[in-house]
Amino acid sequence: MEYIAEAKEILKGNTAQLERKMLSRMQEHAAKLEFEEAEAIKRKYILLENYRSKSEVVSTTLHNIDVFNIENNEKVAYINYLHVTNGCITQAFTFEYSKRLDEPDEELLAAGIIEMRQRYHSESKEVIVPFHVEHLGEDLLITVPQKGDKKKLLELSRLNVLQYKKDRISQSDKLNPEQKQVRLMKELQEALQLPTLPMQIECFDNSNISGTDAVAGCVVFKKCKPSKQDYRRYIIKTVSGPDDYASMQEVVRRHYSRMTEEGKPLPDLIITDGGRGQMEVVREVVEDELHLNIPIAGLAKDNKHRTNELLFGFPAQTIAMKTDSSLFRLLTQIQDEVHRYAITFHRDKRSKHQIASILDTIPGIGPKTKTVLLNKFHSVKRIREATEVDLAAAIGASKAKVLKDFFAEADKNP
Repeated sequence: MEYIAEAKEILKGNTAQLERKMLSRMQEHAAKLEFEEAEAIKRKYILLENYRSKSEVVSTTLHNIDVFNIENNEKVAYINYLHVTNGCITQAFTFEYSKRLDEPDEELLAAGIIEMRQRYHSESKEVIVPFHVEHLGEDLLITVPQKGDKKKLLELSRLNVLQYKKDRISQSDKLNPEQKQVRLMKELQEALQLPTLPMQIECFDNSNISGTDAVAGCVVFKKCKPSKQDYRRYIIKTVSGPDDYASMQEVVRRHYSRMTEEGKPLPDLIITDGGRGQMEVVREVVEDELHLNIPIAGLAKDNKHRTNELLFGFPAQTIAMKTDSSLFRLLTQIQDEVHRYAITFHRDKRSKHQIASILDTIPGIGPKTKTVLLNKFHSVKRIREATEVDLAAAIGASKAKVLKDFFAEADKNP
């Protein structure tokens, strides 16, 4: 019965009083040299102290208080409830409150407070809330704290409800991936105030080394998923030297001119892999030259070359968005994909250019022979390292000798 009484005190939040009793009994046993009994109480005391240190969040002067906070979703409101006794949280619960219409937060929170206080038989005379709530009863003190221990409690309640909301959304996304895609598109539409849901997003990127073998890529995401059959590669034709802005304009002009001529559906959003400068040169082509009405956003990097902000509008403004959110991760995924696509094309083109520049300079080795060699050995390095016998088996003895003589001479005069 003594243990049961102690357990009740812990559940009531009266841990400080119980600790004092334990400490007194421990000292009594120690004075009587009853060290085993004192050690047993000490272990319980340490356990209780650890529990109290984790559950105690504010000053022990706060007693018998209810704390509520709310987070909204499209169809559901999440409401967190904390009951505090002697500075310890003795009850904590988050529940979902289904919205019937487009009720304001004040109305939803008021209904949640009444329901939760009845369910847990709360007799607290004070309720801490993030904003003023009416119709809770004349005898109830409504507190909207601005600082201090009560503000800390309110912030803890907010963190609880945010985590609950995040977990529920994550669980729902796993069960229904298509629902996640729609949610992300709605979040993006709301963040940028787009006229339509961004079902189709296109992103561009350039790739070159000192202006050589300049290329660009365009990737397409439909319903937040890559649509690889719609990807397009472009070899820069009208720009000489490393001019990213001019290259971007050429590619955007060619891409959307062709889409318009062929009557293909235009994207709901264009994303540039760059900041305000890239956005502006794309806008000049899309709006001023082609007279198309397509929203344009940009992903900008910080001084450590990490994408850290989403830009939108003209003049471009930073859109408030957490970099660890699901939506921002989707946008950086699109950016990473177009970068990968463009640089892969650039490497392929540069590799073919290098191969061609070597094999095409060898007298007696024509295009057909070059194709046979590359199909057989896959690279100039392997062709150079092959024996004359292996080369002869592929292209004949006379051409094999021409190759070996050429490479031997090249080795003498590198």
